[in-house]
Parts: sequence; structure tokens; C-alpha cells
Amino acid sequence: MECLLPVIDEILQSDQAGPVKQRHSAKRIFERLRDEHGFGGGYTVVKDYVRICRSKGRETFVPLSHPPGHAQVDFGEAIAIIGGVRQKIHFFCMDIPQSDACFVKAYPRETTEAFLDGHVSAFAFFGGVPLSILYDNLKIAVAKICGDGKRDRTRAFTELVSHYLFRDRFGRPAKGNDKGKVEGLVKFSRANFMVPIPQVASFEALNAMLEDRCRGRQSECAGRHTETIGERLVADTAALRRLPAVPLEPCEKRAGRVSSMSLVRYRTNDYSVPTAYGFQDIVVKGFVEEVVILCRGQEIARHPRSYGEGVFVSNPLHYLALIEMKPNARDQAAALQGWDLPEVFQHLRHLLEARMGNRGKREFIQVLRLLEAMPKDVVTFAVTEAIHLGAAGFDAVKLIALARIERRPARLDLAAYPHLPKMDVKITLAADYSVLAA
Repeated sequence: MECLLPVIDEILQSDQAGPVKQRHSAKRIFERLRDEHGFGGGYTVVKDYVRICRSKGRETFVPLSHPPGHAQVDFGEAIAIIGGVRQKIHFFCMDIPQSDACFVKAYPRETTEAFLDGHVSAFAFFGGVPLSILYDNLKIAVAKICGDGKRDRTRAFTELVSHYLFRDRFGRPAKGNDKGKVEGLVKFSRANFMVPIPQVASFEALNAMLEDRCRGRQSECAGRHTETIGERLVADTAALRRLPAVPLEPCEKRAGRVSSMSLVRYRTNDYSVPTAYGFQDIVVKGFVEEVVILCRGQEIARHPRSYGEGVFVSNPLHYLALIEMKPNARDQAAALQGWDLPEVFQHLRHLLEARMGNRGKREFIQVLRLLEAMPKDVVTFAVTEAIHLGAAGFDAVKLIALARIERRPARLDLAAYPHLPKMDVKITLAADYSVLAA
């Protein structure tokens, strides 16, 4: 056996460079010794030697004591059914090791804005800010690991630390056990909060469920402790820093420029802005659920966030001012395709175009532009009333809508309305019939 020990050592050494799932078991090493080297001994002696060799390379750990008021953060992945769609979700986890209290929140992607929103939500959940937070070297927080062990923070992470004034700490690269508490929380959350696979209507509903389960867990005992998590959390809560008066705005900020088609690109998707801002410099704020676009500090557009790729997200109202000058482009304008307007608007359009031709197209767009300043239900009511009164036109719709908003009756002078067909009734004369007899 002793002469074959170098062979076993060589096999174990070569395994270190191979795939973990394709390394030799003790049984396989025994079979190779028997078949390739004529080993006539028993399996047990080979198994015992392999176990001793492998135990020498295993890492041992120091038991840790966690003072109150410190936290660890990480992200995990799971599967959920959101609005009937089966998809991968990413969930933010914050663990307070002294008490084992936890906070978990789910997001469509592991992005900068999700990272920031997770912290803001966790701080609000615990009612304070941890003295320090331990992370792994995730790219959202760490721009560069320097040679002396220091980290260059990303701009977004710098804003977070500066706003809440906690101390950031980082584990060793590729050493997840440096933050073993939150690593355990990721596994615990997936196995206990998300089994069976959650089926919810929205992320809002999923996160409400996760928050309830985090609160419910505070009535349980963890590990060898006889006190509940909630009872031990009292010491953590007392040590936390007070929340600032105003929470951090959890968004990613990017500078950009509006294109010739009044579009702004953010994370591979295009979002519309009013055409008056073409070619202007802007700032995009990417939130978890929204994209907000600002020009010279003023908000000019707000859209639901898209997590697709190459998606065109538009607001039809952004293009109406330009389409009013180019009315023939209305039917082919991409932003207006699929615009969910009540059927009465289409009826008004037919009336205006039948009565006024090309001028009717422009007048219909003017009616649509009322939606820029008035609620849709008010304009819809005004259009319906104008058609009912036989006063189909922009002026009538506008007057009725204003009267609705001001809660007064509309005063329409239908006798002077310019687009009503005028009737001239004459008295029939006998001479008129002579023309027919001729």
C-alpha cells in the first residue's frame, strides 16, 4: 500500500484542477489502484487514507461573536410566477447577525436601483441604519479592488454611504463564508419563503408577503438561543443610527441626449419625451418601477420601467404637438399605435373629416391635445356631449370640458357655431314649379 500512496496523492492533486462534480471518489481511486496498479488490498484502507488527505486541505473556522447593530447584505435568485408569468426573480437580503432578524425584498433584476431600493426599504423596516454593513465584492458597490485591500466605490454606492453614514466592509474575494450569516439567510429565504413557488399578481404583492414572513420569523427562536429573534432584536434596534429626515432617492442617474425622434435610451430601451425637447441634454433617473427624465432640473417625462431589450416605451401625448403640424403622419405615428382611447374619439374623427376634410384632421388632433392638460374622463365626456348636441368640433369640446372641470353648465351658442351646416328655408313660389314643367 505504501508504494501506492504517491499515486493516490497525484490523483487527488490533479482533481484540484478539474470540475468539482467530476473528481475521484474514494471508491473510484480504489478501482483504479486495483485495475491499473494491481493493488490487492481492501477498500477500507484506501478510503481512510483519502479521508485523511482531504481533511488536511479543508478550511477551519473561528467562532464569531456579533455585536448589536451590524448587518450583512447579499442578493439571491429564485423562481416565481408574477402575473401568470413564470420568471427568475432576484431578492435582496439584509441580515442582522446578533439577533438573526432579516429583511427580504424581490426585484425583476439585480440592478443598481434594486440595490439602493433594498437598502432604503430595509432601513425603514428596521427603523434605523446599521453601524456597518458587510458585503461581498459585487460590481454594483465596488468599482475596483485596489492592491492594498481597499475598494474604490461606485458613484451610486458612495451616495448611499454618504447619505446614511454607515461603515462599509467587504469580505475576501470569492470567500462567501466571510458573510456566512446572510449567505445562510439567502438559502433560508429561498427554502422557506419561496417554497412552493410563489404565485402572485405583482411584485408589490410578492414583497408584501415577504415582509409579512420576515416579521413573522421574529417570533421564532434561531440556533441555540432561547430568546426569540424579536426579543434579541431590541438590542440591535437600540444600537442602530437614526434615519435621516429625507430618505435617499433609490435610482440610477445617467446623463444623455434626446434624439431627433424625441427618444432617450436607457438600458437598451427607448423612452419618449415631448418633441419640444429634441436634441436637449437630459438626465435619466432609473427606478425599479419607473424611468423619470429631467431637462435642466425639470421633469419632462415619466414612464413605467421596461425590463425587455429594444423596447419602445412612449406616451402618445409627447408627439401630438408635432403631429398637429403634420396631420397626415397621424395614422403612421408609432407612438399612437394601439393608443387605448374610447370609441367616441374615433366617431368624432369621422365626423370632423367628413365635414371639413383635411382641416378636420388638424381639428381632431387639437381635441386630442386637450388630454395634455385635462383628465381623460373629462375630455371623453366633453366629446360625447359635443356629438350629442350636434356641435362636433374643438371649440365645443373645449368649452364643455372646461365647464365640467369648473362644475358649471356649458354655455354654447349653437346659433353662432361655425361648423354647423346652415339652413336657408325659402317660401315656395308657383314660378318654381314652372321650371319643372319646361
